[in-house]
Amino acid sequence: MKSLTARIPGSKSLTNRLLLLAAAADGTSRVHAPLVSEDTLAFREALRVCGITVRGTPEDDFWEVTGTGRGPAGPGRPWCADAGTAARFLPPFAAAGQGTFLFDGSAQLRARPQGPLLEALRALGADLEAGPGNGLPLLIRARGLAGGELSVDSSLSSQYLSGLLMAAPLMRHGLVIRTARPVSRPYVDMTVALMRRFGADVDDSEDGVLRVAPGAYDATDTVVEPDASSASYVFAAAAVTGSTVTVPGLGAGSLQGDLRFVEVLSRLGAQVRVDPAATTVTGTGRPRGGFTVDMGDISDTFMTLAAIAPLADAPITIRGIGHARLKESDRVAAVAANLRACGIETAEGPDWLTVHPGVPRPTRIACRRDHRIAMSFSVLGLAVPGAISLDDPACVGKTFPVFHDEMRRLFPDYALPPYTGELAEEHR
Repeated sequence: MKSLTARIPGSKSLTNRLLLLAAAADGTSRVHAPLVSEDTLAFREALRVCGITVRGTPEDDFWEVTGTGRGPAGPGRPWCADAGTAARFLPPFAAAGQGTFLFDGSAQLRARPQGPLLEALRALGADLEAGPGNGLPLLIRARGLAGGELSVDSSLSSQYLSGLLMAAPLMRHGLVIRTARPVSRPYVDMTVALMRRFGADVDDSEDGVLRVAPGAYDATDTVVEPDASSASYVFAAAAVTGSTVTVPGLGAGSLQGDLRFVEVLSRLGAQVRVDPAATTVTGTGRPRGGFTVDMGDISDTFMTLAAIAPLADAPITIRGIGHARLKESDRVAAVAANLRACGIETAEGPDWLTVHPGVPRPTRIACRRDHRIAMSFSVLGLAVPGAISLDDPACVGKTFPVFHDEMRRLFPDYALPPYTGELAEEHR
């Protein structure tokens, strides 16, 4: 059995949160081992446009961020590209500053919902004008935010809540947020943990209530963990090829909830070991099915499971994923349509998907410019050589630019194309 060590780039979720916290801190912080991808570069450039200085080393070993100790100063016209975190984390930060900011992004990002975030900012007294459907483009005339008490609808995305929380210490009176159980709660927990690392006073002891005291963030040097969502693809590849794959740097102390995907792989029959400094998955090559799993808290990985589910010996049902319909694409519908195109019997509902066993027929996957669709179905293509091609292999650049090269390094039989400059240009 092959034993492989995967090289997974840094977490996008951690990188962009750390960039924002460093920008709001009083002093200079270093973000070591950042993810360098389309989303994080868009976030970094949006901060620069807002007046924040970010310097990188030639090899991007770390990014040095000189924070303001408060909100940014306009004017600025931040371009968020396809990055949902930029469109949801940066407006509260900007509203806590001074000046005029005009946020915009791609057509794909303009279509993603912003309503709950904008309602919350209006309730805090922000002066803003939103685009069609209460989305981008978004004009903010910032005069600082007083803070206070707020109820937030986090049923569509936890990013609204995270964006407001990170801006809360910059508000004159801090913030008390009341929310029903948000989707993807582990991402909120990640936000709170990082805020505390930068010196914020956050109390989450009362169920459904988060209290953030006013005060400056402290400049802090941090190291970005490998991305657990990106690691899901190599872990799944181990499960379906009978290999052993280890991801160093992603272990028991991880802040990322998506590491729990390996628990799902254990239900497929894989052996899982989570050590303090690494996680290892050993597959049997013969996945077990016949179960239902709620992946609401780790929905970025539900596609990884769905794409390999045809290889199991019984149907698999995935629940709690309704909010995944509002991501880069309607991910539930996109996965179901691609599986059916492969000849796989698939049923879906508002927040669930059932995939039956089957042998995929040769299919060109419709990626819908969604990096996670491309990477998930690439694992199926590895397990069934010749069955899968991608209509947009370059879309992986959003979070894992060298994905195809790394898969080929680990698994020489991997036949999907590398991410090249030419493909990248076509993607843009």
